[in-house]
Amino acid sequence: MKKLLTLIFSAFLILPAQAQLFAFLNSKDAPKAELLLTDRGIQIATTAAVNNMYNFNFYEAEKEFKWLKVKYPEHPLGDFMLGLNEWWKIVPDTKQTHFDDQCHYYMDEAIDKADEMLDKNKKNKEAAFFLCAAYAVKGRLYAEREKWVKSAWAGKQSIKYLDISRGEENINPELLFGDGVYNYYSKWIHENYKSMKPLLTFFRKGDKNLGIRQLENVANNAFYSRMEARYFLIQIYAMENNATKSLMMSRQMHALYPNNSFFHRYVARNAFSLGRLDEAEIYAKELLENLENRKHGYGANDGRYGAYILAYVNERYYRNIPQAKFFYQKCINYALENDTRESGYYVASNKALAKIAMSEKDYKAVVEYYGEVMKNTDKKSADYQDSKKALQDLTKMLKAKKGKK
Repeated sequence: MKKLLTLIFSAFLILPAQAQLFAFLNSKDAPKAELLLTDRGIQIATTAAVNNMYNFNFYEAEKEFKWLKVKYPEHPLGDFMLGLNEWWKIVPDTKQTHFDDQCHYYMDEAIDKADEMLDKNKKNKEAAFFLCAAYAVKGRLYAEREKWVKSAWAGKQSIKYLDISRGEENINPELLFGDGVYNYYSKWIHENYKSMKPLLTFFRKGDKNLGIRQLENVANNAFYSRMEARYFLIQIYAMENNATKSLMMSRQMHALYPNNSFFHRYVARNAFSLGRLDEAEIYAKELLENLENRKHGYGANDGRYGAYILAYVNERYYRNIPQAKFFYQKCINYALENDTRESGYYVASNKALAKIAMSEKDYKAVVEYYGEVMKNTDKKSADYQDSKKALQDLTKMLKAKKGKK
């Protein structure tokens, strides 16, 4: 349910950051306050700031967003960018909550200012753009916190303003982003969560393939939404069993933003899923090194990925069982720290340790590891059934041995 509502209300139009705005916005060529979004000069001037935010140089980005807020106090751009900067602090580990209040505060400020713009001009596409974007970020964050009513309301507001903001060709690539995310996820949810069909009748039907094409268009042609489209495509390609495309894009993004733990994590995961173990091992070691060095943005979530990859490589490739056990346990510890017992890596690590314990005739450990799998998986799942059968077989074997004595 959490994944479902998080996704359905996350079709937001993201507007990246500014970093060389000072000289441009103080010049005689600075745009009028109500037309900041469409000005080509600002787009050119913002390139370095985009890099600052996505490369997790949040302090540098924040300084310039605050200056932009001062320069145009009645426009939502500055507040929205400050809120987006807070959102990207949350992205590496969405369980952390200490950036929530600031994110909501800035998005609320952006909403108030965009509302005033729309009151003055009901056809103001730029105001609708910011309302759509700010409500969608709030909806996504509420969904992460399982505040479903607030999430649903914010998502509905976002979709309403998405409809209003359509039709302005000069910002169309940005607006296409919202359509792309909505088209893909509304259809994906329909396919994967049959129980939610009644809810989906209140929304227009989506088209997954169209959504992917739209996001690819944005990823190649838009300015403000380009990186956000790639952020979604990396995940979508992986869900669509196209790890090759996901790897290519995540590799490119990791090269552009080496301090961004999200892209780092995905390039490791994709290389691993494609069996490129040498490459995956390098990325996994870097993940753990960055975590151990307390590099900003790296946490238990990244450790879980890195540790599992290194455990698997040591077990299957190097045949180094002690090291494999060490990293499998490390993966489990990170998952416990991050409260992600239901995750695939946590379950797989327990299963792997159970099999190793079986080979070492440590039957008590076998029972504990398989028991942990069964506690954290659905009874109909293959992991649960495999673990149940393994414990039944172990019980039969021990009884047979006892009977021979």
